[in-house]
Amino acid sequence: MDSGAIRRRLALGLAVLTASGLLAVVAPGEAQAASAHCPGRKVRTLPFSTGTVLVYKRGGYVCAVTLAKRPGVKRTMKVSVQARGNRPVVDEGRYAYRAGPVTVHAGRRCVWLKGRVGAGRYSSGWILC
Repeated sequence: MDSGAIRRRLALGLAVLTASGLLAVVAPGEAQAASAHCPGRKVRTLPFSTGTVLVYKRGGYVCAVTLAKRPGVKRTMKVSVQARGNRPVVDEGRYAYRAGPVTVHAGRRCVWLKGRVGAGRYSSGWILC
């Protein structure tokens, strides 16, 4: 083998190792899959009969996602976040897995969260004040 072929094989091996290392860092796994929907840290998990509303906070922003308890079948789903004094930000439609994410700038104001999956609904009242 000439030195050019050795260099090409070494470069290919290095590229494969680098790519696999990046994939391990970028794809953290199932434990953090829910946080991929919203930035920040999870501050509330709000379960109801047919789903769950997950609430995240980062800086002055609040983000929410509604997840179906039994995903896979399209049904009416909704997530809504309203900062006190503002209009709600809503994502509503027929989804199989989740509605959202929706984000509002709340600063230090209270927020009202709503979620819906099929016939099940959730409404938080003013929280995170």
